[in-house]
Amino acid sequence: MVHALIAALMASLLAAAALYPDAARTDASTTTIKNWTVPRLAVMPLGDSITYGTGSSTGSGYRGELWKRLTPHTGNLHFVGSQRSGKLSDPAHEGHYGWKIGGLVDNIDKWLIAAKSNAVLVHIGTNDMHDNYRADQAPGRLGELIDKITTAAPNMTVLVSSLVPSTDAGTEKRIEKYNAAVPRVVKKRRGRGFQVGFVDMGKVTTHDLRDVLHPNDSGYSKMAAAFYDGIARSAEDGWIKERVGIKPVPSARHPLATAFGPRH
Repeated sequence: MVHALIAALMASLLAAAALYPDAARTDASTTTIKNWTVPRLAVMPLGDSITYGTGSSTGSGYRGELWKRLTPHTGNLHFVGSQRSGKLSDPAHEGHYGWKIGGLVDNIDKWLIAAKSNAVLVHIGTNDMHDNYRADQAPGRLGELIDKITTAAPNMTVLVSSLVPSTDAGTEKRIEKYNAAVPRVVKKRRGRGFQVGFVDMGKVTTHDLRDVLHPNDSGYSKMAAAFYDGIARSAEDGWIKERVGIKPVPSARHPLATAFGPRH
């Protein structure tokens, strides 16, 4: 009986690893990937008010600690984007307060052309889930966002994270369903040969929240660690190119009127 239970548990773990290969590797990278360098690292933090830094004591969100973690690994570090917030050496980003996935889809091409990044960090969907805005179709919109990035910049490193949790029961239920779909969305793009990776935010718990949606400093610290691991893994795999060619792509289908919701 005991042997049967152990066998069943091992089978379950192996199945999970096959479904979420990047998530498994993220955990390993926290101890194995340390001595990496890249000549140039131009990072676009992309998302909503969580990327903006709402809820952190400095207004920097995860970006402040991530900057410190990345600094030793390149002599040419930039955070890029049209927005500015927080107390760090380079406060640029594309974190748009209250925005949903569709808003990023509609604007990402012009942001990419202006920023000239070589890595994009994506944490988006919280407002879609909290407002219950076509929540079941949200993974499809996330896929459209990734596709637009990789169409404009096929050699871009795109790291897509699961969402941090919420203390609102309905929102959290939708977040859990969305998070289960994110690795599959990423895996599909990886299968097409693009440098798209999954970053697991599972270590952020409701104890790490300032309010119903936004992390506190401990939550943002965990986000920084997760994104750092994703970047380190990408550098080790040779994904991060010093310069990435970016070209214009056709406008998205989503009207901007559907991109915004209550300002969370």
